[in-house]
Amino acid sequence: MTTPRPSLTLSSTVLDAPDAAELAGFYRRLLGWQPVQEEPDWVKLLPPGGGPGLSFQTAKPYVPPVWPAALGDQLMMLHLDFEVTDLETAVAHAVAEGATPAEFQPQHDVRVLFDPAGHPFCLFVTDQVPGEPPAISPEWVAEQTREIAEQDRVTVQDAVAPDPSDPAAPARQKEPDTLA
Repeated sequence: MTTPRPSLTLSSTVLDAPDAAELAGFYRRLLGWQPVQEEPDWVKLLPPGGGPGLSFQTAKPYVPPVWPAALGDQLMMLHLDFEVTDLETAVAHAVAEGATPAEFQPQHDVRVLFDPAGHPFCLFVTDQVPGEPPAISPEWVAEQTREIAEQDRVTVQDAVAPDPSDPAAPARQKEPDTLA
């Protein structure tokens, strides 16, 4: 017998930061969203038209991710994508509010930036239907793969499941045979 699925509504995506109020201030200026909840270590912003918001919590041991990651780097757990109509104007606005452009830019119609706490986020434009991902040519993928390989970068798969024959790979714990 299966349990009925309860009603679930995404309320917010939560980002850790050394200072929740400071990071919330950056996204408030960037997006024009207003705070609906402010506590010493927690701030929640909502978009003016409704929908899921962004929340920020103070986490003193927060370590910013490295992008693109190399073996042993702190991996990002998620990133935010913002579709824009004018990429250069959006990047200039983000930088004016405190963002830093990433050195490595993966596509001509995407800009990766870091917020003041070091979370990567993307600004992108598309000539396609809004919300549709831009087309990526096989040539571009091959070129990016070569560039990443030359930088000794690893894929997420390598970072999550490193090659056990590699002497630099961390030891993996044995999976339990049964769940108790």
